[in-house]
Amino acid sequence: MEILLDLLKAFAVGGAICLIGQILIDTTKLTPGRILVLFVVAGVVLTALGLYEPLEKWAGAGATVPLTGFGYALAKGTEKAIAEQGIRGILTGAFTAASAGVTAVILCGIIASFIAKPKEK
Repeated sequence: MEILLDLLKAFAVGGAICLIGQILIDTTKLTPGRILVLFVVAGVVLTALGLYEPLEKWAGAGATVPLTGFGYALAKGTEKAIAEQGIRGILTGAFTAASAGVTAVILCGIIASFIAKPKEK
């Protein structure tokens, strides 16, 4: 029963984030790229304000999988690196925290490029 509750929380929070994105697409002239950047920056800002970590603990993957979660990971990685390395951590923390996710995206893109058959326009 507990797993069902965890799934519902993740679905609700992830769905709410996606709903916000869809509303922005439908009601503004923002391009999808700008909305993506807005979500990453929102994750960083909410982390700096101390609001994203409680949401992440409550919703789990519903908060960490969307792009706001990527901003959260960047901010937390930088915060941790600064605590460990001092000012030098500003330059290394975000890259260390996000390296696994970026690597996965690159590898999936390469695999998809071998499988997909592009069509000329």
